[in-house]
Amino acid sequence: MDALLPHFDAYKWSALGQATLDTLLMLAGSLPLTVLIGLPLGVALFLWSPRQTGARPVVYGSLALMVNVLRSAPFIILMIALIPLTRAVMGTSLGVRGAILPLVVGAAPFYARLVETALREVDRGVIEAAQAMGATTRQLVLRVLLPEARPGLVAGATVTAIALIGFTAMGGAIGSGGLGDLAYRDGYQRNQTDVAVVTVVALLVLVQVLQVVGDRLVARYSRR
Repeated sequence: MDALLPHFDAYKWSALGQATLDTLLMLAGSLPLTVLIGLPLGVALFLWSPRQTGARPVVYGSLALMVNVLRSAPFIILMIALIPLTRAVMGTSLGVRGAILPLVVGAAPFYARLVETALREVDRGVIEAAQAMGATTRQLVLRVLLPEARPGLVAGATVTAIALIGFTAMGGAIGSGGLGDLAYRDGYQRNQTDVAVVTVVALLVLVQVLQVVGDRLVARYSRR
């Protein structure tokens, strides 16, 4: 690594700084929307799933199919398929702005499944006790399910944030900007090994920071 740094001039550091900022902007723009969409979607999957009192097999099956299809599609293919919609909604399919919509579409179903899994971990006795006391569905969700599942929800958001970092790196291959774009354009196409290596290190550091912050939040909520 030290042998590569002497060749890393001011232009490359500037490009790395801008690419890191673009990646953080994509994460900041997509993660809140992913949680905002994925959380109620995951709650709906849990409430309508088989063996629940409010089970709706047909609706659950349709919703689960949509989630599975979007979640299983390779992100770069999904991003290409969404280019017309992205242009219509965002005005462009390139750069940070053009990456937000496909990032949300790709990550929200992923987070929804994590939410559903976290809710399934809630003690069944607690749920039945709330229902026996006449809690409405809204009260059950807001006062029982979400508070009890909070550590799992935060852990799921952390995993989703890390997945989004990976998505942004893949999106760089078709012009989304960020560290992935820098690694592909300068590191691969221009055969600049130092740029590729430093970019990978920057991605690893970013992922580590997110994981540490997420783990601390999970530990904090688990003690409550």
